[in-house]
Amino acid sequence: MKAAAAKSSRKGNEMNMPDITTETRTLENLEDVAETLKNTDSNMIREWIESLLPGLLGFALQVVLAAVVYAVGSRVIRLARKILRRWLERTESDTGVRQFLDALLKYVLYFILIVIILTLFGVTAASVVALVGSAGLTLGLALQGSLSNLAGGVLILLLKPFKVGDYIREDTHGNEGTVEEISIFYTRLMTAEHNTIVIPNGMLANSSLTNITYSDLRRIHLEIGIAYEADLKLAKEIIQKQAEAEICRIPEEETLVFVSDLGASEVKIGLRIWVKTEDYWKSRWRLTENIKLALDENGIEIPYQKVDVQMRESDTK
Repeated sequence: MKAAAAKSSRKGNEMNMPDITTETRTLENLEDVAETLKNTDSNMIREWIESLLPGLLGFALQVVLAAVVYAVGSRVIRLARKILRRWLERTESDTGVRQFLDALLKYVLYFILIVIILTLFGVTAASVVALVGSAGLTLGLALQGSLSNLAGGVLILLLKPFKVGDYIREDTHGNEGTVEEISIFYTRLMTAEHNTIVIPNGMLANSSLTNITYSDLRRIHLEIGIAYEADLKLAKEIIQKQAEAEICRIPEEETLVFVSDLGASEVKIGLRIWVKTEDYWKSRWRLTENIKLALDENGIEIPYQKVDVQMRESDTK
């Protein structure tokens, strides 16, 4: 009986002990599953990368090809602009026309180049044209000022109210200077102080302006005031002499010295002589100075505004 009890006790202990073999198999299965998942993930990542490689290589090739097309296209555009400038020089076209057509050709060719580059990335030219057409109204409203300036530039080149090198004055805002450049959208002026003024072409085309250097000759008009007590005939003779002594005066043109007005405190003597346009300012400045010095030497008074101050005795106390 003792032997039977011992045997029964061993069986109970064996039933209560964990199954080492089963646990080992479970661990092995888990490791196999983990290894399988690891291999599966690695395979999936590798396959995904391999699937991307053709697209990446194709995109990189497109970028390189686009860079090459841009480099070659830029050279072609520069060559085309150079040919156009030479042709315009041979035909002796106006400088403003050359500048305008050169800028217009530049923008048009670069637009075509951008369209070609977009087609390399799968964008068709028809799509670009359709996009531009559909957005035309919006662009027209947003860029109506620029379009007005473009039309103004065309009108300036066709009607030729001025050209590069002319000295003009825009009457609306009083801007004036020498025309340096007539571009597609604006005209650039250089003032006598060497300041640059940029005026939209639309403003110049739709407002009045004065082309001061349109003619080769320009008339100097001065008014010199002398006192009523001064010798009028002597003053006119002095002014006449100084006018005839001006080195830039054109002798063939008439020189006029006359009484232009009887003012409140002075007699105004007018002077008109003709000079070349390029000599206008230096002649005017020199002539004004010489007349002032000559009148002073001969005792001819040039009146100036005077203020009489009266003081009452009560105000001083």
